[in-house]
Amino acid sequence: MQTLSFLPLIVFAGLAVVAGLKDVTSYTIPNWISLALLGAFPFAALLGGVGWTTAGLCLAVGFGLLLVGMLMFALRWVGGGDAKFLAACALWMGVTGLPSFLLITALAGGALTFGLMSLRSGWLEPIIAGSPAWVRRLGDKKGDVPYGVAIAVGALAALPQSAIGLAILN
Repeated sequence: MQTLSFLPLIVFAGLAVVAGLKDVTSYTIPNWISLALLGAFPFAALLGGVGWTTAGLCLAVGFGLLLVGMLMFALRWVGGGDAKFLAACALWMGVTGLPSFLLITALAGGALTFGLMSLRSGWLEPIIAGSPAWVRRLGDKKGDVPYGVAIAVGALAALPQSAIGLAILN
């Protein structure tokens, strides 16, 4: 039973990594990833022994971040996949993991943006020209920022402090 209880953390981590990789290579995060995180949450909560109050707070946090993500999408700050992925990860974070998740996501987003600015500055243009299409797309001066990468980094780093992580790891 002990090994089975770690399964939700492995599923979460795998989905977060896939979301980050999909976003960096295609600027999209498929809906199935956010839906899988949403669908796996009840099982993770049951396996972790999360109480009703904590589960309810997790739902409130997830819904709150969905609203924030929708606002950011409306303002064209993030893509729709990013907004849904942010909310799905926040659901797992709950109140306990939310501060770390948001802080690390913001720091990772800043680092990612700085890296892309460097990549797009022109001095790497000869190297980028012979790169795969997704690297050339990242190097496009008018390109977007695949913020799903930052969300994935924040989610993975904050997972041990998350409501689900604390329930399973303790």
